[in-house]
Amino acid sequence: MNFIIFDLECTCWEDRPTGMVMETIEIGAVKLDEFGDVLDSFNKFIRPLVHPVLSPFCTRLTSISQIDVNRAEKFSLVIKDFMDWIGLDEDYWLCSWGGFDQRQLQADCTLHDLDIAWLDFHLNLKQQYTHYKGYRQPIGLKKAVEREGFEFTGIHHRGISDAENLAKIFVKHLDIWQY
Repeated sequence: MNFIIFDLECTCWEDRPTGMVMETIEIGAVKLDEFGDVLDSFNKFIRPLVHPVLSPFCTRLTSISQIDVNRAEKFSLVIKDFMDWIGLDEDYWLCSWGGFDQRQLQADCTLHDLDIAWLDFHLNLKQQYTHYKGYRQPIGLKKAVEREGFEFTGIHHRGISDAENLAKIFVKHLDIWQY
């Protein structure tokens, strides 16, 4: 069994104007085995097609530049690489901090007329963590990492950094996740 700890970054706007479609611009992921050992990592930028120019807010939030996405491949090519990297022929669970990342990948796959069945194997770690800790309200990833006694490393709101930090929590509580 492999656990794919992943995080997305998407096009975004400060006040999200009506009609602006969010698209994934980065996939960051860490592949863990059933013992919590890191097997590999994945990190790619994606060129948005519907709104190809990043907003200043998006660049400030994610630190992803227009040059990064201009040089990137389209979603359909990157997601194929990601699916190959996951190894869909093996047992796996996609794991993210909340349900947004799964829903965004479903929306992107639908937008590009791609299969979404592979996304059914998903664990919402934020929801499970909130229940396990007995919190009334969910907390953000950075706060959870720090409450668990880890230093948040890398750049917050970057796919690969968020995935690596989430993997710390996942491994620490390897025995609590329900799948």
